[in-house]
Amino acid sequence: MIKVVRGNPTPEELAAALAVVQARAAATAAASAADGGPVAPEGWSDPARIARSVRPRPGPRSWARSYWPA
Repeated sequence: MIKVVRGNPTPEELAAALAVVQARAAATAAASAADGGPVAPEGWSDPARIARSVRPRPGPRSWARSYWPA
């Protein structure tokens, strides 16, 4: 569902915005069907990137943080 939060778009502007959204959804669905599976997540949304940037620091409880990948 798409909701206009601000402004008062004309029917032409609303139709143009919906056409863009539909074209993007169709392109994603076509890419997914061509690959035979779901589209891989983007790098910025990958939770593993947080683990790659956090390194355990020496200290009294460093053993508890040692499970983070290097």
